[in-house]
Amino acid sequence: MKFYSIIAADPPTGEASQNPMGSMWVMLILMFVIMYFLILRPQSKAKKEQAQRVSSLEKGDKIVTIGGLHGAVHHISKTTVTVKLSEGVFVPFEKDAIRSVAKVGKGGKKEREEETGEEESADDKE
Repeated sequence: MKFYSIIAADPPTGEASQNPMGSMWVMLILMFVIMYFLILRPQSKAKKEQAQRVSSLEKGDKIVTIGGLHGAVHHISKTTVTVKLSEGVFVPFEKDAIRSVAKVGKGGKKEREEETGEEESADDKE
């Protein structure tokens, strides 16, 4: 039984063995391109949308936090938002903890849901 070292082995001959590192680099680059379009790009897009939602907060907007708490914006500071959960209950949250925002019109009804970008339908009003 003979054991050959990879370093000591004779290089293979033929057209397929011209550049064995070239196909590896192509596959590596292709893998990074696929990762960019499947993971990194959608993640950065979602982060930009979240930042836009948080920057457009106004007093009285109905919000849902990432923990699932529903409330209305009472006060906005540079990094935090004070949310009114019920009468007399005010809780400060970081702006990053806000998952969705529903704008409230002058009549007290929701104008639109910013998370989905859709108008409220007649079925939802009933």
